[in-house]
Amino acid sequence: MTEIKNRHIVIAGAARSGVAAALLSKRLGAIPFVSDAGTISDEAKKRLDDASIRYEEKQHSEEAFNGELLVVSPGVPSSAPIVRHYTDNRKKVLSEIEFASRSNLSKIVAVTGSNGKTTVINWLAHTWSLANEDFILAGNVGTAFSDLVDRTPETLTALLEVSSFQLDHIERFKPKVSLILNITADHLDRYQHNFSLYAQSKFRIAENQTSSDWFIYNFDDPVITEQISEIKKRSNHPRMLAFSYKNEVSEGAFIRDGELILKLNSEEEHLMKIGEIGLKGNHNLQNGMATALAARAAEIKNEFIRESLRTFEGVEHRLELVREYKGVRYINDSKATNVNAVWYALDSYSTPMVLILGGRDKGNDFKLLEHQIREKVHTIVAIGEARASIKKFLGNIVPNLIEANSMKDAVKKSKKVAKRGEIVLLSPACASFDMFENYEHRGNEFKQAVLDL
Repeated sequence: MTEIKNRHIVIAGAARSGVAAALLSKRLGAIPFVSDAGTISDEAKKRLDDASIRYEEKQHSEEAFNGELLVVSPGVPSSAPIVRHYTDNRKKVLSEIEFASRSNLSKIVAVTGSNGKTTVINWLAHTWSLANEDFILAGNVGTAFSDLVDRTPETLTALLEVSSFQLDHIERFKPKVSLILNITADHLDRYQHNFSLYAQSKFRIAENQTSSDWFIYNFDDPVITEQISEIKKRSNHPRMLAFSYKNEVSEGAFIRDGELILKLNSEEEHLMKIGEIGLKGNHNLQNGMATALAARAAEIKNEFIRESLRTFEGVEHRLELVREYKGVRYINDSKATNVNAVWYALDSYSTPMVLILGGRDKGNDFKLLEHQIREKVHTIVAIGEARASIKKFLGNIVPNLIEANSMKDAVKKSKKVAKRGEIVLLSPACASFDMFENYEHRGNEFKQAVLDL
């Protein structure tokens, strides 16, 4: 990306993505300056110091406002003063994923959605591994794209998990294969509490795709299907594949008589019995169909897709069994950071349970869980800043509602009320930042507390 050589680039945010973007810009010959309104971790400071990149913390100084280009980390909202300053002055603002993609040479397979994207992107990585195809795994999961983009030759596939925040400031980002798994209310605090704005952000994943690309979508999601006609109006729109576990689709993946069928170019391929798919639950059936379609679009052979659907074991912090203790199963679903994810988690079990719920509320409607809670949950253990909101919306729905001050306290209180044969499920429906560094930290604290019982 020669256009940034010797230019003064400001990177807003010094978390994983921001530091990676700063290091990439330095490798490309730019003069980067990192600015974070909060504190910068010691690890991030060391990486920046080692690369002789200047930075500031706890402020955005005049220098931060005077860059030629602003690269924003996902954690920096579009409403932040530094972002508005650049946009108001008609200076370019790019997300880290857009910035990195300009140096990319590989085919991109990009996955977004309110829920399931980490599962699907890891399922795709499992598929690529079985097929012995070269890939990198980056984006919203694990490693920032900017850290790996130097290693993306044309022969490799970049498998990217992409959040709505990363799509907010794209210009040219163009996946070969894009997937939208679902769109449900999430992060509304970042979108003026306007669900339509959030949905529009998700659909940006396909805005630069053309007829040489693939767009894969959930036919069972009404929010997505409403928008499909808009994409089809484009004269050079991407080729489209749908997946559905309720209906047969004209092109894509569906279920007939217990079999998963792929229909491509009007020809049906009977892939496998759905009972053979390793991960259970309707949400994982959808995730598996999305994975199969993306792999087929990328010309992976069916034999490897079948093996992947059979053998993939899921991801950490997503319906992860920690242990069974005195007849009670303890399940870690810390990655469930919105109400819809919790709905899917509850839908995966028919056993009575204790539900640990709470954290930093993102504007979610807890009442959407009412039916599932009445049917399965006898006790809610509420944690974090959302405790009052949980009590208000669910206090009259669940037989018992207990408050806890820490994860250890929550697990101990859950143990007291859970009976043999039941489940204790951590599925918070909230962000983790009131008590923890991230959802991984929250999940690990839960696991340690369970192991300490």
